[in-house]
Amino acid sequence: MLDKTPHAVSTAVAADAVGSDRSVERDVVYVYEAPVRLWHWINATAILVLGVTGYFIGSATPTMPGEASDSFLFGYIRFAHFAAGYVLTVGFLLRIYWAFVGNPHAKQIFIVPVWRKNWWQEVLHEIRWYAFLTDKPKKYVGHNPLAQLTMFFMYTLTIAFMIVTGFALYSEGTGKDSWQYKLFGWVFSIWPNSQDVHTWHHLGLWVIVTFTIVHIYAAIREDIMSRQSIVSSMISGERQFRD
Repeated sequence: MLDKTPHAVSTAVAADAVGSDRSVERDVVYVYEAPVRLWHWINATAILVLGVTGYFIGSATPTMPGEASDSFLFGYIRFAHFAAGYVLTVGFLLRIYWAFVGNPHAKQIFIVPVWRKNWWQEVLHEIRWYAFLTDKPKKYVGHNPLAQLTMFFMYTLTIAFMIVTGFALYSEGTGKDSWQYKLFGWVFSIWPNSQDVHTWHHLGLWVIVTFTIVHIYAAIREDIMSRQSIVSSMISGERQFRD
């Protein structure tokens, strides 16, 4: 059974790379449980497939030689998009479930403590840190407050929006008797024109693309500048704090 509470592991001492008697002390804390790590990488793959296929669906496919009936390129693109959409949706629902049964860090992308004054002070500090206005990083076992805020608005809410609008558009093909239309057809009461739903869904793609770029940059930057492991933590589950 997975340990659902973060725990400190004995500090490890590694010899300096140049072979001197200097050493680097590392504090290690178990943060991300196996289901969270597995979801992260499957989710990233699904988003990559959805992003590429969604771009072609919204911006037209490459010109194919010969008769259109001889090529099923667009059909393959749509199938990959729909399949990845189902994977993303199932993964998102399971991720919500794990937020209830996992350790406290599993809840961070769903619950943002906006009611805490000191949390907003930490957000401001992180903004100054990322803007290179301070050289004193704070170290957090889970996500830092700015990352938590960004993930909630740019990832969690946007993915929920993309799932709802995506299945609404999908229901146009499955028909009004389908479960997709029964669950998501109400979207067309907000935007009666289907093209408006397509436009908002396509704009959501660029929000996710922007978030992905910022997310990767911030993870690599923190690994280098704040002396704490970020990228490898989503592989091993452990956060290392280096002196």
